[in-house]
Amino acid sequence: MEILLALIYGAAVGTAAHFALGGRELRGVALAPMVGALIGGVVWLALTWAGASTAEPWLWLATLVAAPVVVVPLLVVLGRIRSAHDARERQRLHIG
Repeated sequence: MEILLALIYGAAVGTAAHFALGGRELRGVALAPMVGALIGGVVWLALTWAGASTAEPWLWLATLVAAPVVVVPLLVVLGRIRSAHDARERQRLHIG
């Protein structure tokens, strides 16, 4: 059941990153929370399958660090990719 904490934390980090970073209009409102929850859950799952118990601080620390380390750069990169794509489409369609 502790995996729910990792999922909720990841979603909260994703939500905070969505609103803290620029380019909100370039991505969906659910993308960042979903990616954060996914990363939190995958890290928790991988470490528990590797033998880490919930009493070990490494499991908690890795989960707390992994979500922002992945979500923030991903949102920045996706924003840049979307801006470049939109600019190419505007040029292709001859829109101001």
